[in-house]
Amino acid sequence: MKRDLKELERLLDYQFSDPALLQQALTHRSVSKKNNERLEFIGDSALGFIISIELYKRFHDIDEGELSRRRASLVRGDTLAEIAREISLGDFLILGSGELKSGGFRRESILANAFEAILGAVYTDRGLDACWEIVIKLYKERINSVSNVENLKDPKTRLQELLQAQQKNLPVYDVIDVIGHPPKQTFRVECFIEEMNIRETGQGTSRRKAEQQAAQNALSKIEV
Repeated sequence: MKRDLKELERLLDYQFSDPALLQQALTHRSVSKKNNERLEFIGDSALGFIISIELYKRFHDIDEGELSRRRASLVRGDTLAEIAREISLGDFLILGSGELKSGGFRRESILANAFEAILGAVYTDRGLDACWEIVIKLYKERINSVSNVENLKDPKTRLQELLQAQQKNLPVYDVIDVIGHPPKQTFRVECFIEEMNIRETGQGTSRRKAEQQAAQNALSKIEV
């Protein structure tokens, strides 16, 4: 049984003028054509803008490249899913029966997308200032503490640099499956490191996201 959405508003410290927006932000595409994908699109754009401005204001002595890496770290899927878990967002998701059975309320990509949709709903409900306030509350000290440049590099870059340092050949990425039809597709990609006999797969809503996840899984095998 899903929890009362009023409880989610309390966790967000935000009350919607139009509660239907919150309902839509939590609705996965497996349930209805009126789902959270359009709000996710708005939330993704708003989050990227807000984080960019906050980093620009807080860090005066770093260049554009490092600003970009810090932003990427703060808006990547695992960070969004982490924040979603902190507000128990999975307990409020509205999923189709298939996604419920497969544990979709725990899936990182679904949590991350729903979190962005929440931000899109807040933006649509009361504008950029309200969305900005929510982002600052939920990110708390993350923006100030994101300073380890090595951790800010994406998994594919870190894997490449690690293999180069060991004088090994670079990994090969192959798409092994595509589920669905544009624009609603899920990609499965394999990362193969021949010299280390490592094969790891990743899944995402784009080839790039799937490759990043596969690279992260390969890194986990190497860095143990």
